[in-house]
Amino acid sequence: MSRWSGARVGQDVYVAPLTPALHPDDSPRARKARGAFFTPDEVTQFISTWAINSATDKVLEPSSGDAAFLVAAVNRLRQMSPDPAAVPVVEGIEIHEYSARVGRKRVRDAGGKAHIRVSDFFLSNPEQSYDAVIGNPPYVRYQDWSGVARMRSRAAALRAGVPLTGLASSWAAFTVHSALFLNDGGRLGLVLPAELLSVNYAAPVRQFLFDNFTSVELVLFDEQIFPEAEADVVLLLADGYRKGPTDHAVIRQAKNASDLASLGTGKPWAPIDPAGKWTGSLVSAKAVEPLQRLIERGEFTNLESWGDTTLGMVTGANHYFTLSPDDVDRLDLPRDELLRLSPPGSTHLRGLVLSTAMLTRLGKEGKSTYLFYPGENPSAQARAYIKAGEKTGVDKAYKCRVRKTWYRVPLVKPADLMLTCMNADTPRLTTNQAHAYHLNSVHGVYLRPEHRELGKELLPLASLNSLTVLNAEMVGRSYGGGILKVEPKEADVWAMPAPELVHRRAPALRKIRSRVGLELKSGNLLGAVELVDAALLINSRKVSATQIKHVRRARAELAARRTGRGSSGR
Repeated sequence: MSRWSGARVGQDVYVAPLTPALHPDDSPRARKARGAFFTPDEVTQFISTWAINSATDKVLEPSSGDAAFLVAAVNRLRQMSPDPAAVPVVEGIEIHEYSARVGRKRVRDAGGKAHIRVSDFFLSNPEQSYDAVIGNPPYVRYQDWSGVARMRSRAAALRAGVPLTGLASSWAAFTVHSALFLNDGGRLGLVLPAELLSVNYAAPVRQFLFDNFTSVELVLFDEQIFPEAEADVVLLLADGYRKGPTDHAVIRQAKNASDLASLGTGKPWAPIDPAGKWTGSLVSAKAVEPLQRLIERGEFTNLESWGDTTLGMVTGANHYFTLSPDDVDRLDLPRDELLRLSPPGSTHLRGLVLSTAMLTRLGKEGKSTYLFYPGENPSAQARAYIKAGEKTGVDKAYKCRVRKTWYRVPLVKPADLMLTCMNADTPRLTTNQAHAYHLNSVHGVYLRPEHRELGKELLPLASLNSLTVLNAEMVGRSYGGGILKVEPKEADVWAMPAPELVHRRAPALRKIRSRVGLELKSGNLLGAVELVDAALLINSRKVSATQIKHVRRARAELAARRTGRGSSGR
């Protein structure tokens, strides 16, 4: 929420009352459902100051909510006006009628006049008539952004030639549609999820910004400024609409919202492909140069060159379908109605190998190492367990009830390697020596036949090099609590040593295998990475020790930024 103090600051700047009385239909839950997270004053003032260059500028706040940006715009326009009695006129669009009423009053109290239309923004026909469009778009994830609302948003984006997938959250179409209201040369200042930098569905939005504006600036934060939204944000400052393209962005870094007052000028960053992920904007050229050079020489590639990465199995009720050895004994289930399973989660996949002996040990510790999978003619014991599941409603769970036979989980064949998708440190590849099935808490990697033998033996080890570990931070995305999440499409482009390089360095890698295993067992990831760097890269003179230092420093900074934002949001 904005910190509204109800006081005048000097004679020109007005900050509206602390908490407008909530309407019964405007509860915090209702606001969250429609993606309404209101903005700190430092942010509204910063964006308004940047976007409004003249007292005559025409300003629009789409999805204006309680008009926090319009109040800041009025303050800015009054400051710039030669007439102290002038009443600035600002405009907004807001779907929620009560919020619109509150917004009009707040603007009036600030000394301005607000024309706020109550409407769905995506039903508003864009006319190029505004010098500045500023605001904080609603953030609704794709799972909740459905039906007519999603169709309208995608149609609005398509008017600008930007096709969005069904996975796009609300802000993506909102950003594109907002730009269409700008005059030629106009300025777009928005608070956006940091997903802008990393998610695949935002690729057309990133391309649109570079194609249509002469200047694109991004302000990144070390700490979360919207903890209640459970999402990191960036400030988008795009200038010169329809005067583009541009070939670079300027990246500016702030600790938090209060730090905006002393923000530096930033650094230019030119992506190879504007539609590609922009997480590279956070990494120095010295850190990315070694990987780019090795890719150009064919000595590094991506994980997709080794094989296919896919999602794991979805049971619909892990508590029922996954069983520990004690559960199996208690239920007296025959072994031919069970499949060996990598237990739910991925904490056990932090070494190089998942072996049968490890599964046995995990089972003795009470982990669920079996999947209930009866045949077409279940045993008496299995029928009793099925009946117990029906009695407790397991068969009514969505994923269960849509199956032809609710108690037979659709299988995904055992993978060659397992890939951890939710990581506090870095994603891990683990060889599936136990030939165990896996759930959707991890991904499976199915190696190409020509790389299977080498990949199963050495790719988990070779992947623990500094270049790959840094690139994981660049291709993955920051998740709640500072977790690094990697989806299959992101894993496909994750940088890996090429098969040819791993084959040439195989003797050196085999020599350090046991030592690396001990480092990982003790939780010393960086110690393991140092051993692999020496065997794979430094001793073979692929990368110098000085270059590796730059790479490690960049990775540490990205990881610290990710975990720091996660901590600030708790």
